[in-house]
Formats: sequence, structure tokens, C-alpha cells
Amino acid sequence: MTATRGMPVIKRRTRRRIAADAALLLVAAAFSLPLLWLLLASVDSDADLRVRMPDSATFENFDAVLTDEITFTPMLNSLLLCGGATLLTIACATLAAYPLSRYRSRFNRPYLLTILFTTCLPITAIMVPVYGLFVQVDLIDTMYGTALFLATSQLPFAIWLMKNFMDGVPKVVEEAAWTDGASVTQTLTRVVLPLMGPGVAVVTIYTFIMLWGNFFVPFMLLLSPEQLPASVSIFSFFGNYGSVIYGQLAAFSLLYSAPVLVLYIVISRRLGGGFALGGAVKG
Repeated sequence: MTATRGMPVIKRRTRRRIAADAALLLVAAAFSLPLLWLLLASVDSDADLRVRMPDSATFENFDAVLTDEITFTPMLNSLLLCGGATLLTIACATLAAYPLSRYRSRFNRPYLLTILFTTCLPITAIMVPVYGLFVQVDLIDTMYGTALFLATSQLPFAIWLMKNFMDGVPKVVEEAAWTDGASVTQTLTRVVLPLMGPGVAVVTIYTFIMLWGNFFVPFMLLLSPEQLPASVSIFSFFGNYGSVIYGQLAAFSLLYSAPVLVLYIVISRRLGGGFALGGAVKG
């Protein structure tokens, strides 16, 4: 009787496992098909929206987009714009998160809630007054002005993330450093930040990815074609009357994704680490 009763339970578990596996495979296919289209279309001279093997693989699409006007200059502009904005965001988020994490105040919670609220504001809702402000202060069509606004737009969420990661660093480590004569600045830069390396890596990758894919802000604030980043120069593949050069668009998209992948590979080894406390506190 026990074996007979156990069979329906096993069958139900098997059906649920099969259903879960099928759902995961469906989700994986939904993500994989666009990537497969990019790879196949980039080497197809007659690419369209269909996912199909090219009649003969060719690198004509890459040859067409690997020019100063289409790829090299826009990519350099993107690296300068997003790299500078990311560094500024990380520096400001660290300085803002440290007192929020280490000092208790009745204003901490309202401040954090205000930060959380600002992350919900759509960027399109504030671009008109921002554009007017940039015109008034003569920051329109400047790389540093655009980088400053990009950093400002990512700063609230970066502060929130950085503060949560910083909370995981034991305060006893800082107290040991203070006992040895370290200042607050030295404690932050030489003790806290090295211990929260995985957290800094996560915030850096997240910020850079969000800035790298931002189209609307540089499109509104940068007017000179030679200053446009790659996220805006992608317009060059869209012709009149809705025509699109799909092969070149796919090749450019692969090149456009490369810096983000390189950044992730470079600092991914920091993501698996924890708080290296061994030897940090004197016994």
C-alpha cells in the first residue's frame, strides 16, 4: 500500500520537474534567439529579420562599419563619456554611502527614502528643464557637462547599493585601524573599500552598463556629430522610409557590446570574493 501511494507522488514531482524544465528552456530560447540572430546576421550580406544560416559567411558587414565615422570615433566618445561618468558616480556614491552606513542619525531614513524616490523618476520627465538649464549655464554640447548629468542620473541607485554593501563590512576593522592611528580617509580607502571589493565591482558594472546603453541623454545634450557616442550613432543604420541595414547593424551591435563584456571579464574575479578579514584585525 505504501509503494502504491508513493507512485502518484513521484509522478506528480516528475511532471512538475518536466514543466519547470520546459519553462526554463522556453525562457532560454527567448533570450538566445536574438543573440543567435546577431551572430548570423553579422556575417550575412543579405541579412533580414529572419534567423537563418547565411548562404556564404562574409565579413563585409564588419568591414563596412569599422570606420572612424561609424565605429571608432563614437566608441571612443562612449568610453570617455561613460568611463568618466562611472568614475565620478563611484567616487560620489562612496563618499555619500560612508556616513550613511557608519553614523546613525534621524535624517538617515528620510534621506535614503528620498534617494529611493529619485530612482523612480523617469529621465524623460526632467530632460526639458535640464536642457534649458544646460543652455543657460553654457554646458550644452559639451562632453564633461553630459558626463556630469549622466553621473547624477545614476548616483541615487549607486548610493543605495554602495551603502548596503558597506553595511556588510564589520566596524571592528575600522576601529582597529583607528587604534593604529589611521584617519577616517585612510580607513575608508585602505580598509573599507578593499574589503568590499565585490560590492564596488557590482556597482561599477551596473553603472557602466546603464550609462553605456543610455541613448536619450546624449541625444538631447550633444549636438555636434563628432561628439556623439555609439549609442546615438546607431541611427546611421536606419535609412529613409523605414529601411534598415540589418547586417551592418548586427555587426555594429556585436562591436558595441564588446567593451561591456571586457569590463565584466576584467573585474568578474572580484565578484566571487567575500570580506577578506584574515589578518585585518590584530589579535
